[in-house]
Amino acid sequence: MTPGQDMSSPAKDDAAARVAGLRAQLHRHAHSYYTLDAPEIPDAEYDRLYQALQALETQHPELASADSPTRRVGAKPLAMFASVRHTVPMLSIRTETDTEASGAKNFDSRMRKELGLSAADPPVEYVAELKFDGLAMSLRYEDGVLVQAATRGDGEVGEDVTQNMRTIKQIPLWLNPHPNPLPQAGEGMNPEAGSLSLGEGAGVRVPAVLEVRGEVYMRRADFEALNEAQRELIAGGAKGEKTFVNPRNAAAGGVRQLDPAIAARRRLSFFAYGIGELTPPGAGGPVFDTHLQLLLTLKSWGFPVAEQTARAYGASELIAFHQAIGAARDGLPYDIDGVVYKVNSLACQKTLGFVSREPRWAVAHKYPAQEQITTVVAIDVQVGRTGKLTPVAKLAPVFVSGVTVTNATLHNEDEARRKDVRVGDTVIVRRAGDVIPEVVGVLLERRTGDALPFTMPRHCPVCGSDALRLEGEADYRCSGGLFCAAQRKEAILHFAHRRAVEVEGLGDKLVEQLVDAGLVRTLPDLYKLGFATLAQLERMAGKSANKLLTALEKSKQTTLPRFVFGLGIRHVGDSTAKALALHFGNLAAVMAATPERLLQVADVGPVVATSIHTFFEQPHNREVVEQLRACGVTWSEGEPATGVAPKPLAGKTFVITGTLPTLGRDEAKDRLEAAGAKVAGSVSKKTDYVLAGADAGSKLAKAQELGVAVIDEASMLALLGSASAA
Repeated sequence: MTPGQDMSSPAKDDAAARVAGLRAQLHRHAHSYYTLDAPEIPDAEYDRLYQALQALETQHPELASADSPTRRVGAKPLAMFASVRHTVPMLSIRTETDTEASGAKNFDSRMRKELGLSAADPPVEYVAELKFDGLAMSLRYEDGVLVQAATRGDGEVGEDVTQNMRTIKQIPLWLNPHPNPLPQAGEGMNPEAGSLSLGEGAGVRVPAVLEVRGEVYMRRADFEALNEAQRELIAGGAKGEKTFVNPRNAAAGGVRQLDPAIAARRRLSFFAYGIGELTPPGAGGPVFDTHLQLLLTLKSWGFPVAEQTARAYGASELIAFHQAIGAARDGLPYDIDGVVYKVNSLACQKTLGFVSREPRWAVAHKYPAQEQITTVVAIDVQVGRTGKLTPVAKLAPVFVSGVTVTNATLHNEDEARRKDVRVGDTVIVRRAGDVIPEVVGVLLERRTGDALPFTMPRHCPVCGSDALRLEGEADYRCSGGLFCAAQRKEAILHFAHRRAVEVEGLGDKLVEQLVDAGLVRTLPDLYKLGFATLAQLERMAGKSANKLLTALEKSKQTTLPRFVFGLGIRHVGDSTAKALALHFGNLAAVMAATPERLLQVADVGPVVATSIHTFFEQPHNREVVEQLRACGVTWSEGEPATGVAPKPLAGKTFVITGTLPTLGRDEAKDRLEAAGAKVAGSVSKKTDYVLAGADAGSKLAKAQELGVAVIDEASMLALLGSASAA
């Protein structure tokens, strides 16, 4: 269509319909996000809808409307809160959706052009900050006292949430005046660390009126603790309780509560990043030259400012900041979805001004979206190398956080049923860094069909063994450890462990070769390997093949505790294996024992008893044991240890830490356990002794803190000697 040419009526009608549809969707989602604190779609999906509407309105300016979401900031406040009109509107920042380095370059190019700079001029000075995923907040102070806190609302009018904000300990309730001079631009900045810190004498007197703008958010640890508490309430039958999708949702819900006690329990946090209304300079207000001065002054008044905030010159340093924060993003204790660049000079900010709802002098440079929408095409169950059964949603391919995702974990049956994920559902999938993608939630309003809720199979989908969920555990596990193909490599490595039958030289890479080549399917296959077969393997010459065959032959002569431990029965460690051997005397008695008989063994509780009994109930596990014995694996057996005197160190708990002078830690553990002691992995009030060698670390410090007796190797040997004599 050429300039001046009227748009055809059908085309205009089509564009108008699309604009109306997009506005309706955006209004609804903004209401859910900002007003109800119950977002229905990820931020990336909202951004796409917003950009589509923005493009249509740019293409067809005659369709522009004052009530369009592109002319507004957020949503109307809830009626239950008093309204607060912002003296200085709380505007949003334009989003740069180009997540690559070119996004920073584009912003810098625009700034140089708007400021009339040539290639010969020096680089523009910026302040680079984090883009928090929380709820925007304005805090009003009069004569240094917090008098009001208001949400962003629609940018012009927000909600009065003062009482709730008073519960956030990071927000000062009053500000102490500082008569010291204003810090100069960049003063206190650590250029090597790129962090913000106050220099000597930073701070100015608190003005009569000060509005601090910032973000209310929830730390990830606090979010996890909140959801754990919610799950306990739900499990206890509490009505109307729910878990939260993400920290932002939980924080927003905490801010907008009529009961401040609920806000207090959410353990919310706050970061300051700017100001609104300020006492004019002529009326005693401070004069700022740069945004950095402003941030340093806010920090001097007691407001938390993100330490990652940094000064940057030109596009290259903006790019470096974006990349550095992106690399550290997953390690931060809170969620961010990008960084923010602001021209540092306030005079330049004034020159640049605003366009529509956004300042020209700032931009939010996002990272690839960590949440996207897709559909569930199937739900499979995967078996891990330790036998854990995990439900996995098979997804229509979707690009999330820089990669195409087709699978997402549902963790376990309880989580899958709690989220009520079904085949055909439209779901929100999240991927953060190297974390396995997971389904965050289901968009129930888009559910169609009659798919049934997910139920975990009661048999392993790989080998058919019973799937067992022990008391107090969330996961189902395959009980066919010696037979299940999914657990084959782990079972072999465990069997060959030095505290089991010990096959020297049989490590990860060799086991992987043997299994992948189909040479070893079950444990007895190890003893059927021949020289010719082994010598043909990669990096396995004749000498290495002979060494492995010698080690396999040597491993046939073992002990009953080592053999039982080597079977890899869940919850049966080497000390429990020793207790079983001592109590029953022979393997046949262990295999035939009922849960009630097993409970008579020291160190065996209900969970362990069920695990042992179920393991030996599986016919293929019993068959593997018989085949191993047929291959020549043997040990000495005896009678059950009835009437045996109690061990001299029975009931005593030891912890070993550091390097001992003459004994290896395993040998020390064996000697202690032979005397009846329990050797634990961590120090507690129930620990009787800590055996400490050279370079002992945190366990020694913990023992000293708790007043637990600390002994060396000589003292341990003396203790064993006196116990034996007794």
